[in-house]
Amino acid sequence: MENRSGSGRSQGGRQGSARAGQGQRSSFKRGQDQRGGKRPFNKNRSGDSARNHGDGKQAWRRDEAPREKVLNPRDLRSANRSDRGRSPDIDEDVTGKELDRPVLREIGSLDEKNQPWVAKHLVMAGRLLQVDPQLAFEHALAASRRGGRIGCVREAVALTAYAAGDYAEALREFRTYRRITGDQQHLAAIVDCERALGRPEKALESASEADLTQLSAAGRVDLALVVSGIHDDLGNYAAAVSALEIPELNPKKAFSYSPSLFSSYADALEASGRGDESGRWRRLALAAEEALGQGFFAEPEIVDFDGEPNRDHPRAHDIIPPARGRGADRDAKPETQESQEN
Repeated sequence: MENRSGSGRSQGGRQGSARAGQGQRSSFKRGQDQRGGKRPFNKNRSGDSARNHGDGKQAWRRDEAPREKVLNPRDLRSANRSDRGRSPDIDEDVTGKELDRPVLREIGSLDEKNQPWVAKHLVMAGRLLQVDPQLAFEHALAASRRGGRIGCVREAVALTAYAAGDYAEALREFRTYRRITGDQQHLAAIVDCERALGRPEKALESASEADLTQLSAAGRVDLALVVSGIHDDLGNYAAAVSALEIPELNPKKAFSYSPSLFSSYADALEASGRGDESGRWRRLALAAEEALGQGFFAEPEIVDFDGEPNRDHPRAHDIIPPARGRGADRDAKPETQESQEN
């Protein structure tokens, strides 16, 4: 088995997490187990965030006393919401310069007053994405109040809403991001949001209309995982297996998405009554994790808790625990060869 862990964005099912300002394109990545497979969704929150884009302003004559403004309490971006309160606090060490250069260039169109505000809230949203998704969502919303026309800001709102389980809001924001940028990279998340909102037929329709040539290999795996999960939800176990039988399901090569794909394929085989075949793919999933240094084989992050805090290193509450691997038996260790993902 070759090791093909790419240096680009890893989008496959259970990929590792990342924080703002550490080299990723927009300082956000999806966390573990956010889509695909059999993960249950929090449907209690679906549909709670519909909003009206009116600004809620009313005019009055100079000879009249100002009338109370009519507010729309469901408008998350209205700066005059009476129940919104102030924006969440920003950590003292955050400057906004932690964002990578493409994002800084993107928000560079803002004026000098709004640019640092948006940048700092984006850093906080990325920092908290895996630690406190709801608070990360609030930071992303704060950024959007002053930078809502910028693609990376809308992407941040979508990803944090998705992580927080607010799938209706995430769906709107993913679509808005796609409309602004033309980027299809979050297609699997769009389909997954439809699934989470209880619209499996709509989700499958959206997936069937996808232009797979516009997706990376990891993006195609993401989409296959979601589609397989939808068929599994519906009891179509044979279709769940077929959805994962894509060119990326290659037992001879290990890419960053391979452990998740192999493991999900093993689950689908078992659910369809082909348990005799599933064991092989579980062992391959574990072997791929070992070859890639993922899951159980990931190197732990070490934090020094002694002495004065060193701002050159992450603080303890910024560290995201590594994912736990599976404890199943594995085949012999595969041969590895470092190369770039195509």
